[in-house]
Amino acid sequence: MNDVSKITDGLVERIGQVLIGKEQEIRLALACLFARGHLLIEDLPGMGKTTLAHSLALVLGLSFKRIQFTSDLLPADIVGVSVYDRDNAQFEFHPGPVFSQLVLADEINRTSPKTQSALLEAMSEGQVSVEGETRPLPEPFFVIATQNPVSQSGTFPLPESQQDRFLMRIKLGYPDPAAERQLLAGEDPRFILNRLTPSIATEELIDIQTQVARVKASDSLVNYLQRLLQESRSLPDIETGISPRGGLALLQCARAWALMDGRQYVIPEDIQACLEPVCGHRLNGVANDREAASLIQQMLNRVDII
Repeated sequence: MNDVSKITDGLVERIGQVLIGKEQEIRLALACLFARGHLLIEDLPGMGKTTLAHSLALVLGLSFKRIQFTSDLLPADIVGVSVYDRDNAQFEFHPGPVFSQLVLADEINRTSPKTQSALLEAMSEGQVSVEGETRPLPEPFFVIATQNPVSQSGTFPLPESQQDRFLMRIKLGYPDPAAERQLLAGEDPRFILNRLTPSIATEELIDIQTQVARVKASDSLVNYLQRLLQESRSLPDIETGISPRGGLALLQCARAWALMDGRQYVIPEDIQACLEPVCGHRLNGVANDREAASLIQQMLNRVDII
């Protein structure tokens, strides 16, 4: 077990004190962060989406801002605006909440496509352009966006092309009975949250992200990944399969998963662990999450590891 594995176990344990019974989802969120991706959570209200984001920011020592997306939110409300300073006779830039290391974009599908695009541009470029000037975003930069389920009314649901910008999509879901009993009988999670302190320095987090890129993937592993991608494109029940960008995202996430497990090399089980959260939202034409999970299981059953 290497340092990253120990660090991961410690982070999962501390966040798990607040978000009870969600160890797998916490690990996936950490893998997404370590792989320099962004996370989309699609779930009902009250499942712990904000708690997860806030807990991550506290234990990682990251600056945190929450943006509540509404139908009247403007791009300037996210990236910032220049205001004229009479004393200095010049415009002064006031940065928006996107200039934080961890940004929670709450209910991203309740704002206009123009405002959505302002955030998505920042996510993919790591910088924003305001009034002709490019301004870099802090490092690391991690966005957790929440989206209402398809069954609920969302004003402007994210199209598939924009969902593809998120490395991973997960659901927290209801806790199991034992976890819910522990939650109901224990201390208010808000009080526990207030006591969380940073477990690692920002420099350590950036070093982990750098280590992920050095995790080895053998030729046979890449061949297995490629066969999965090709299988997704031959499924009869969907419009389009996983794109090359989706394949790269899956490999990067599998590298992070391997590192978190104490290895410097990827094995097929790493690909399998990340396949549904990384690729479920990249299968266009799928009616719901249950169908996506079923199709991904078909892919795993049909494609041999060797």
